[in-house]
Formats: sequence, C-alpha cells, structure tokens
Amino acid sequence: MGLLSEILLLPLAPVRGSIWVLDQVVADAERQYYDPSAIQAQLAALEKELEAGDIDEETFDRREDELLDRLEGARTRQTGTTGQTGT
Repeated sequence: MGLLSEILLLPLAPVRGSIWVLDQVVADAERQYYDPSAIQAQLAALEKELEAGDIDEETFDRREDELLDRLEGARTRQTGTTGQTGT
C-alpha cells in the first residue's frame, strides 16, 4: 500500500516540497528574531540613537520595551518554560 499511496500522491510532491521550504524559512526567521545576541545589539544601537538625539525618550521607551519583551521570549524559548509557576 505504501508504493501505491506514493504513486497517487506524486502529483502533490511540488506542494509538499513548497510547504517544507516555507517551514524552514519560518523556523530560520524565528531563530533570528529570538536570537539574544541580536536583540542585545539592537538595544545597544537604540541607546546610541537616544544619546545622539535621533529619537526622543518616548520612542526609546516604547522600542526598548518591545526589545526587552522579545529578549524575555527568547530566554523562555531557550529554557522551554512558559514562565508559569507549577501547581
């Protein structure tokens, strides 16, 4: 039955391949988005922008909060916990 199902599903091979590629792209994008070193570099760049006067304090606070949330999410993903306490 395995060979028969493979023959019948052969026309769907390009679709299955495309889905696999999209899954790989999403996984890589998530790895880059939640990379702690990249987030810390963005925080440092953000602080330099504030010191240079390129952004105001309100913008700095908003973007810093977003980056710190991402950093917390990255650490949660690395440890595999949800941040909830056990019952």
